[in-house]
Amino acid sequence: MAVEIEKSETRLSGMDRKIKKKKWPPAKIAIWAAGGAFILFMLYLFIFKWSRSALNVQTERLTISTVERGPFQEFIPVQGNVLPIYQHYLTAMEGGQVEEIFVLAGAEVKKGEPIVRLANTNLLLDIMWREAELFQQSNNLRNTRLSMEQYRLQLSQTLEDIDSELQRQKRIYDRYARLIKEKLISQHEYELSKDLYEHLVRKKELTEQSMANELRFRQAQADALEQSLKRMQDNLAIVKEKQENLTVRAPVSGLLSALSVEIGQSKAPGERLGQVDVLEGFKVRAPVDELYLPRIQVGKPGEFDHAGNTYRLKINWIYPEVREGRFDVDMAFDGSEPDGITRGQTYHIRLFLSDVSEGLLLAKGGFFQSTGGNWAYVLDKSGDFAEKRRIRVGRQNTQVYEVLEGLDAGDRVITSSYESFGDIERLILK
Repeated sequence: MAVEIEKSETRLSGMDRKIKKKKWPPAKIAIWAAGGAFILFMLYLFIFKWSRSALNVQTERLTISTVERGPFQEFIPVQGNVLPIYQHYLTAMEGGQVEEIFVLAGAEVKKGEPIVRLANTNLLLDIMWREAELFQQSNNLRNTRLSMEQYRLQLSQTLEDIDSELQRQKRIYDRYARLIKEKLISQHEYELSKDLYEHLVRKKELTEQSMANELRFRQAQADALEQSLKRMQDNLAIVKEKQENLTVRAPVSGLLSALSVEIGQSKAPGERLGQVDVLEGFKVRAPVDELYLPRIQVGKPGEFDHAGNTYRLKINWIYPEVREGRFDVDMAFDGSEPDGITRGQTYHIRLFLSDVSEGLLLAKGGFFQSTGGNWAYVLDKSGDFAEKRRIRVGRQNTQVYEVLEGLDAGDRVITSSYESFGDIERLILK
């Protein structure tokens, strides 16, 4: 039994093997990999972020603005020129040479008062020729009427003679008609008297018909001459009116604010000579960039500061013609006018493009030229450094930008110029 037990133990000991321990188990590998990745990440931040993309700057050289929530109204600055509400231009209705100047620019004038007289030789010759033609036509009409009256008298005399002869022959014819019944005359004598009487009757009828036709013709001729004479008189009146227009008069009472004429100077028809201003009120005309043409409507408000007071305006007329990239608008005073306002004064106007609304506001600054409003340096809460941050701005006026994304109320932003910072990601404030 002892021998069998020993053999059995010998077999069991022959089946056992030694198990070797692993030096890098998976958990240990994972720990070392995470540690290595962290070290590499810290090296990356140090080499590529903190060390290479940081810049020390002096805080006193920067302009730092705080993002605030408040009322925003979009406006653009325009420069307006004061003009009278009513302006009347002096125009040379007829061309000519300046012969006399009655009033100088800057003087008060009354309606109808002569200001400038022009001379036009061709117009004078035209008037003389038309007057001669009118005189000749008038003589023709007078001669035609005289001839018609003479013809009427002549025909009246002829008719009178025919009537006299007709009456005499009628008496003979009536007597012969009684005598033939009594057979006291021959049939030949009766018929002869009858033929002569009937001939005179027909002659009278033909003469009256011819006279009527002739008088109608002559009357039509006279009427035509009279109409022609009337047209010539009207034309002469128009030409004389042109002569009267050579004296340029004030269209209204007011101030002769401009007069561009010199003695001997030639002026073409329709050329502007000057301007008369009616001093009953003023308006402001301002040029606006054509970029804003779709956004400008009648009724848009504006305002300007003068002598410590703010005055309000309102657009009442838009000139859509664009010249040199600008179009003009006329603005009326919405309320009182400044004391002592005069033509030609210039005011710096805030022309509002929107109503007042609440929004996040950031003060304007030189940073916008470098970033286009797409990013900015934002200070962290400690105020020790500032980092780039993506932002988005919308509308603006001369003072602030409207912030749409990337900033919150209370954020502090460097709004001065970024030209010297290049592509730096972080600014260390000293």
